[in-house]
This record gives sequence, C-alpha cells and structure tokens, in this order.
Amino acid sequence: MTSLEKSRTLENKLHWVRDVVYDEDRSQIRTGRGAQAMAGLRNFSISCLRLAGWENIARALRFFASDWRYPLTLLGI
Repeated sequence: MTSLEKSRTLENKLHWVRDVVYDEDRSQIRTGRGAQAMAGLRNFSISCLRLAGWENIARALRFFASDWRYPLTLLGI
C-alpha cells in the first residue's frame, strides 16, 4: 500500500467516525469558528481513544460517558 493510499484510508476512517458516530452532518454549529473548533475537538477525542487502544469509537464513547472520571483518567488528569 502506498503512502497516498494509507493517507486516504486513514482520512476515510476518520471521516466515517465523525460523520456516523458524532453525527457531524446534523451539527447546528455553523457560525464563526465554531464548526472548525468542534471538528478539531472531535478529531482530538478520536485520536486519544485510538491511542488508548480503542478501535470501536462508538463503544468507547459509551464507556467514557458512563462515568465522568473515565475521560479524565484517559487524559491523565
């Protein structure tokens, strides 16, 4: 697999998670830099979860939503 194909695969994987799991297309944040900031936060959260070993982001979000301390632990806070 070439580096371009790897890049495209990673980008498609990220886009799918943002679109399906975060339902980004229905977001109503459209003014100023809000949409760009939220996309950055979504990317950051997906990256943190993947680095922590989670492959199923939807499952990870449900797990971390079950207790407010879990996300803080993931971030080392």
